[in-house]
Amino acid sequence: MNTDADGKLVSALVRGISILRCFGHKRTELSARELMELTGLPKPTLFRLTDTLCELGLLRYSERLSKYVPGLGLLQLSSPVLTRMALRQFARPLMQSLADLTEGQVQLGVGHKRELCLVELANGMGNSVYRPEIGVRMSLSRTATGRAYLLGMADDAREAYLQDLQASDPQRAAWLAQRLVNAREDMERHGFCRSHGDLHSEIESIAVPMSQPQDGELWIFAVSVPVFSPLYDRLESDLGPRLRTLVRSVEAVVGAGVP
Repeated sequence: MNTDADGKLVSALVRGISILRCFGHKRTELSARELMELTGLPKPTLFRLTDTLCELGLLRYSERLSKYVPGLGLLQLSSPVLTRMALRQFARPLMQSLADLTEGQVQLGVGHKRELCLVELANGMGNSVYRPEIGVRMSLSRTATGRAYLLGMADDAREAYLQDLQASDPQRAAWLAQRLVNAREDMERHGFCRSHGDLHSEIESIAVPMSQPQDGELWIFAVSVPVFSPLYDRLESDLGPRLRTLVRSVEAVVGAGVP
């Protein structure tokens, strides 16, 4: 069995997954050359791995596009992940009620280690907020949900993340450090984090984490409204309390409140 230097990771599996992770909501089709550039894999290795992934249904080569696209097998793999998250079932009607009230969008994100994904979404009638797909990776630094998640991390894990960011992008690390100061102040004062329009300048979001992780995963609820919405000026007085009430209601149902 081929493993990496520390003897824990199977290198072929790591390389295969690195190919799959090149795809995202902004990159749904990639050529072999693009995959080589993104992964750094040599051509023979890349083609052995893509042939295997295609055989397993996790990848597909589109003759029409002359590019690789994610296969239906990936969608099938996501089903058991969503199914085990029963909390989504409890939260969905509450999220929809708040989305209808605000004519905005309510999101539910779940984070583990450095991964944060969207797992549920409710849109109100007339909502003009961008509608991402379930499963999309959420930014840890540029969203209210991401910063709420970072504050919920263990101190050493958050510090390690910031140190890695400092090494790769000092300017962004300094910016995020200040945003986390703002986020902590907002959490202490209002019970929620703000987006400050950092990801979408025309959208303002606030996020409230659940009080405790669920099976090692932290769940964060967020509500987003356009900056031109009449409710934009009522984030602190109206939307914040409503979102906190939603989170506490979900916690009461699943028995996950503050002990």
